[in-house]
Amino acid sequence: MSSEMTVREEDSIVPAGVPSRSFIEAQTRGEVDIQISTAKQFPRSIKKFAGDAMSLATLDEETAASCFYSLPRDGKNVEGPSARLAEIVSSCWGNMRSQANIVDMDDKFVTARGVTWDLEKNVAVSTEVKRRITNKQGRKFSDDMIVTTSNAACSIALRNAVFKVVPMALVRPVYLKAREVAIGDAQTLSSRRQKMVEYFGKMGVSPEKVSARVGKASIEDVTVDDLAVLIGLSTAIKEGDTNVDEAFPTVEQATVDNGKTRSEKLADKVKSQKTIDVPRQPGEDG
Repeated sequence: MSSEMTVREEDSIVPAGVPSRSFIEAQTRGEVDIQISTAKQFPRSIKKFAGDAMSLATLDEETAASCFYSLPRDGKNVEGPSARLAEIVSSCWGNMRSQANIVDMDDKFVTARGVTWDLEKNVAVSTEVKRRITNKQGRKFSDDMIVTTSNAACSIALRNAVFKVVPMALVRPVYLKAREVAIGDAQTLSSRRQKMVEYFGKMGVSPEKVSARVGKASIEDVTVDDLAVLIGLSTAIKEGDTNVDEAFPTVEQATVDNGKTRSEKLADKVKSQKTIDVPRQPGEDG
């Protein structure tokens, strides 16, 4: 003869020193209630946000350069506000909860979810980002590389969530000013252009590939506008939006019919294409 015993969750035994689930949920609700109450008691100032964000984003050339990315998409360069700018905006916006974590991983992809909650306005947004964890040969990344890719996915997911909560109308002036500070002008063009050559050179990218990326025959032909694309591209690589191989595809140097090399033809093609220099809505960058 057998008998079955049904144990209700509230009757289950919890080891000493381990808080029950109901206790944790109640504690979390209490923390959120306090944060919402504080947010209502001390509402943000849009004017202060704008001033603080502008000051931090343009603190120096390096910080400004990290505030925007540039990605090659369908033969065009798409620019937008970066994860670093999202951190600045989130900090200055205030009365906000943000977090990102990995929600799924299979043999090919890792999926990250970013969540941002404006406690004052009671606006919450969740976004997800997938990143491949296999190489061109289909082999899975090493453990260290998977961790790096996962961190990049979390950063991008959080960036997208932040810019869906904080109005782009308030972010855009900060973004444009940071871009201006990072690029410089005609007087600083030569030195900043050389910095880009040295930066990409450390990744194994030749000066010829750098100039071809912006449709120029040589580095000396790179303009201030071209520099914006290269700076944004360096940020995209740092943040994991793209990688060096995707940003600078291998171009054979074989001579073709009109006497130009394939790299020169690529430069002519890129030069004839338009560049998008306004931020798109986050999450549309692929």
